[in-house]
Amino acid sequence: MTDLVTVEVDLGVADVRLNRPDKYNALSPEMFKAIIEAGERLAEAREVRAVVLSGNGRGFCAGLDMMSMQGLGSPSRSSGEGLLSRGERPENFAQRPAYVWKRLPVPTIAALHGVAYGGGCQIALGADIRFAAPDAKISVMEIKWGLIPDMSITQTLRDLVPLDVAKELTFTGRILNGEQALQAGLVTHVADDPRAAAMELAREIAGKSPDAVRAGKELFETSWHADERTGLALESSLQTALIGSPNQVEAVQANFEKRTPKFSD
Repeated sequence: MTDLVTVEVDLGVADVRLNRPDKYNALSPEMFKAIIEAGERLAEAREVRAVVLSGNGRGFCAGLDMMSMQGLGSPSRSSGEGLLSRGERPENFAQRPAYVWKRLPVPTIAALHGVAYGGGCQIALGADIRFAAPDAKISVMEIKWGLIPDMSITQTLRDLVPLDVAKELTFTGRILNGEQALQAGLVTHVADDPRAAAMELAREIAGKSPDAVRAGKELFETSWHADERTGLALESSLQTALIGSPNQVEAVQANFEKRTPKFSD
């Protein structure tokens, strides 16, 4: 993993930071790779119970570094190593820096300050929960460049806002501050120190049964747009697997004994 994305894990919480502060963490090809690599490694880390995703410097992420990305999406490269390459996966390379957080088996909490424009906004949308500073600047900005948002926004924004709001944001590229983003449904909370607030919530989640937290994320990610039979069956199968498991028994015992539970990863 390069220093373009730093990861520190403490007490089950992974502190992930985009680390290209001189460029507002703008997305170069190398940044794409570093973000994907960080997410994919965390997906395999059993000791991780929650993730906080933030950006170093003056902003979360300014979106695409247009100069460094020229040519990567051209047809001549779409079947190879370019942004449109997908292999056997449903998402292509360009979509993966945002989609990797949605598919992560543990909760991801994004902390937004400064700017979250275009691709940066879409990466934040891939998180499960978002904190934004009151003066943050958030925009689905691709229309400015004559483009559409294409970093898995079809799988994320639909769960947050009504269709008419999604269309207006996409058609206009309007920049919202933290409070406006909260009212629109793009963020979950507004906080003066979004990273500190995100870390506090992540630590709270990390104190719960990791089996139940992972199952809860799987339940909603799989069933939210599924038919009733799929959702009800998944509730049943996940619950059956949890009942009587060591962490579930520990949760019950800790509650009865009025002590902090000691869960295993």
